[in-house]
Amino acid sequence: MLTGLIEMHLSLSQARTSDVISYLTIVSVIFIPLTFLVGVWGMNFDPETSPWNMPELKAQYGYPAALAFMALVALGLIAFFRWKKWL
Repeated sequence: MLTGLIEMHLSLSQARTSDVISYLTIVSVIFIPLTFLVGVWGMNFDPETSPWNMPELKAQYGYPAALAFMALVALGLIAFFRWKKWL
């Protein structure tokens, strides 16, 4: 009987650990693309030297557009995880 209780406790503990790991994985999957985008947009570019250097630097609404794009990526991932019933 004691062995059964110990096994049940270990099983519940593993289930909770699995839930926490799943949640942390989802959070990291949401923030990894945002971290990449922030890293790219955080580089110093001179838009005068080449037309290939981040044209959004010259755009009037480049900064709000970048923030909106990052929010769209995060919300899209959250919607996907909810659709798959992972969140």
